[in-house]
Amino acid sequence: MDTKVYTDVNRRHDFVLLFDVADGNPNGDPDAGNLPRVDPETMQGLVTDVCLKRKVRNWVEATSDNNERSKIYVEHHGVLNVQHQRAYTALGKTSTGAKQDRDTVSETRRWMCENFYDIRMFGAVMTTGVNCGQVRGPVQLTFARSVDAIVPLDLSITRVAVTDVEDAKRKETEMGRKQLIPYGLYRGYGFFTPHFAEQTGATAEDLDLFWRALLNMWDLDRSASRGMMACRGLYVFSHDSKLGNAPAQALFERVKVQRKDGVEAPRRFSDYIVTVDNKELPGGVELSRIVG
Repeated sequence: MDTKVYTDVNRRHDFVLLFDVADGNPNGDPDAGNLPRVDPETMQGLVTDVCLKRKVRNWVEATSDNNERSKIYVEHHGVLNVQHQRAYTALGKTSTGAKQDRDTVSETRRWMCENFYDIRMFGAVMTTGVNCGQVRGPVQLTFARSVDAIVPLDLSITRVAVTDVEDAKRKETEMGRKQLIPYGLYRGYGFFTPHFAEQTGATAEDLDLFWRALLNMWDLDRSASRGMMACRGLYVFSHDSKLGNAPAQALFERVKVQRKDGVEAPRRFSDYIVTVDNKELPGGVELSRIVG
């Protein structure tokens, strides 16, 4: 592949991700009846890093074409100790439980990094029963937060088919609930650290796959509950050093999102103006606007 500045694993990368949702639930809160997550003080919407990583994993798994290096460790309905045992079996090792000798843990940890994409990129704690050690991944994400306050809705819906015969004797329909927000534009941050990439073996191909996942994973995640979700901006600040040439927060402040004058209740992305200050960037920093 042609190496682009934002796929160079020897550089630090800090990035801003913008995405929106219309008439859907981007991330339900099980502690609140699956209502969209909110900051109770500001009523800004929240989407967890775990939610975003799940979408990345699903997209990578769907597009891997049985690539040996693109297997996913945290699978739907997966069993983590079964995944750990694969390393022991492949290496001809025997697990002695959580208290495993250091050399075996090192070997199995290396095998897990080589074979599972999400371990190489996000890291993992693999000490549960069948011990493969711990890995800190080079890619870290924050919670995403909506630019403006959102309005969580809990709507009643009806179903014309009942569940069983006894129900049919006393009613013709059943009630249900649907949770959504009319609209929200979310902003999240992420970081790529070369030092951890060296430890996990993450490559330029892995990083390129990650950027493509952030762009395209929304189309794979379509459902009635999600509404209409899309990536609206991906801005990557690449440093020419492993330690970085400027504080991440100073770079993130260059990407500004403002509601247009006269818009009281945003309902579409065009109700906002996104401006990016790419003038006089700190020395050694390049900005790539992958989307936006």
